[in-house]
Amino acid sequence: MDDLTIRLARATDFDALWPILRAVIRAGDTYAFDQSLSAEAVRALWMETPRATFVAEAGGAVPGTYYIKTNQAGGGAHVCNAGFMVAAAARGHGVARAMCEHAQMQARAMGYLAMQFNFVVSTNEGAVALWQSLGFSTVGRLPRAFRHPRAGLVDALVMYKWLGAD
Repeated sequence: MDDLTIRLARATDFDALWPILRAVIRAGDTYAFDQSLSAEAVRALWMETPRATFVAEAGGAVPGTYYIKTNQAGGGAHVCNAGFMVAAAARGHGVARAMCEHAQMQARAMGYLAMQFNFVVSTNEGAVALWQSLGFSTVGRLPRAFRHPRAGLVDALVMYKWLGAD
C-alpha cells in the first residue's frame, strides 16, 4: 500500500481495530488466543498490556496493527516480542512487511537488542516466509503445540532476530 502510515495507537483506535482483532482471533488458526475473548479482554491484551501498540493507516482505513512488549523480565528484558494482525482485505499488499520493518526500528529506539516471536503457527506459511525474508531465523520448534481448527495438531515455531550491532 503506497499511502501506508504507521503511528502509535490511541485508546480511541480500538473501535477500528476490533473487527481485525476479532476476525483473526475467531478464525483460531494463527494465534493461541481463546476464540471467545470479549472485546474488553482483547482491548486489555492488545492495547493495555504491551509496551506500545501501533496502527497502520491507508486511505482513511486501518488495515493492520501491531504491538511490542518485553519478552521476558530481568536478564531477558533486552529482547522484545511483537504481534501483528492485518485485515483480510489488506493481506498480500505489504502491510505486515511494513509493520514488521517499522517494529524493528521502534524496538531499537526503545532499547531492545533482539526480537523474538514465541509461537508462530507452522501452517501460517505466509507469515513464516515473511519473517524469514526479514531476517528472522527459526530457533526452535514446538511439536504439535497448536490445535489448528482444520489441520489438527501442528507445530509452533520460535523465531528470532538480533537487532543490535554485530
